Amino acid sequence: MFEIGWLELLVIAVVMIVVVGPKDLPGMLRTFGRTTTQLRRMAGDFRKQFDDALKEAELDEVRKAASDLQKLDPTENIRKAMNPVKAVGDEIRSSLRAAATSPAPKASASPVAAEPSAEAVETAPATSAPVAEPTPVEEKIPAVSRESS
Repeated sequence: MFEIGWLELLVIAVVMIVVVGPKDLPGMLRTFGRTTTQLRRMAGDFRKQFDDALKEAELDEVRKAASDLQKLDPTENIRKAMNPVKAVGDEIRSSLRAAATSPAPKASASPVAAEPSAEAVETAPATSAPVAEPTPVEEKIPAVSRESS
């Protein structure tokens, strides 16, 4: 971290012995060690809390995704897609029921003949006149001449 080699540590130790003195040096080093330990512990706690907060945020996302998957109902989507088909089927059923429940048309007093009688065919006037065919129109197409260049 600080890239301090053995030579630098030796210089720092000599300066501390000269400045602090050999009597108070062990107490000061103990205090320095305790302070360093507390700082490391606080940094570890902070890192742990930060990691826990990240994990909790990720867990919330996972929980939300899981609840979305539980709410997903493919049968409902199929029903919605089939709804127009069902509506057409319902219309057909209702029209068939209406046709089945409506009263049949009353029969007329005289039965209707399936084939026209010979008298009716003979008396029927011929209303169709012969149709004249249209005369074809001739179109003249101008001749195209090629000029050599």
